[in-house]
Amino acid sequence: MTPDNLHRRLLDHLKTGVILLDKDLRPAYLNLAAESLLEISGNQALKMVLGNILKGTQEDLDEVKQAMAKQTSFTKHKATFQLITGKSITLDYTIIPFEEDGQPKVLMEMNSLYYSQRISRDEAILSTQATTRELVRGLAHEIKNPLGGIRGAAQLLAQELPNEDLLDYTNVIIEEADRLHNLVDRLVGARKLPQMQQVNIHEVLERVTSLVEAEIIDSDIELEKDYDPSIPPIMGDHEQLIQAVLNILRNAVQALDSPNVDHDLGKIILRTRVMRNTTIGNNMHRLVVRVDIEDNGPGIPTRITDTLFYPMISGRADGSGLGLSIAQSIINQHGGIIECDSKPGLTVFSITIPLDDGNQV
Repeated sequence: MTPDNLHRRLLDHLKTGVILLDKDLRPAYLNLAAESLLEISGNQALKMVLGNILKGTQEDLDEVKQAMAKQTSFTKHKATFQLITGKSITLDYTIIPFEEDGQPKVLMEMNSLYYSQRISRDEAILSTQATTRELVRGLAHEIKNPLGGIRGAAQLLAQELPNEDLLDYTNVIIEEADRLHNLVDRLVGARKLPQMQQVNIHEVLERVTSLVEAEIIDSDIELEKDYDPSIPPIMGDHEQLIQAVLNILRNAVQALDSPNVDHDLGKIILRTRVMRNTTIGNNMHRLVVRVDIEDNGPGIPTRITDTLFYPMISGRADGSGLGLSIAQSIINQHGGIIECDSKPGLTVFSITIPLDDGNQV
């Protein structure tokens, strides 16, 4: 391996975006993190100048040119630019001028504030999920023991009753004990480890939509599919993935059936995309599959946004609060994460699962 190829490989493993600029502020190289951050391919960027890639104030470009002329480095925080995709982005960036073969050049290092905040949010979600799961398992054990005793005692009592009319009371005790036992099992979630095999994510989505379409046939809710057919199979448990997606999709349907909806047509969009250089928790993956489930419902109450994936947390009076917790647990076991962005009129649940079979960058 040549030194140049080694340097490129090392830079491509960084989570910080790096651009090498010539004297005219034309990119000579972008690492993978920069391509992902700026939503542009390396080949596309090489044909442009920095001012067209990061559209912002002329002041920023002037500062870069001055730094190059004076050969002085500087760092700027919370600079806002517009990307060629039209998206707005806020960056912390550092400019490092240097010379190579007598030619002035600039190394630009970039960190997205959203990216940093997302890492912190992902870590909080995953840490909270793991802690909650352990607490619930311990609580489940403590609840099941006395439940078993209550049920057994009710059965023995039923055998000793002199009047069969009294069996109704012992049957109520047994049935309620069984109901609580089942509730505790649902709180704990799936005990079985995922049976990993190659799964077509679109087959999972088609199975889920066929179930939900039968449930909304008489309602004013429309399902729209926006699939990327080029997505290759992922490693996953087919049945568990169906359960996770179904829980989220049914939540969207229930949100659109709520009295808070202020439009006539409910719309749910299922979108699939491949994302590059995406961080899940502390790990960056070269490729991930992202499934977005978007609805135009009333949004999630702000009082539960931070605890949305906790068990027994629900925005509906008749909700069990288990669906999202179970879905998050399933996706976590696949090395992925579920995130949610919500405001009135637009709620998006995003399921992100590694496509690189666990090989992090």
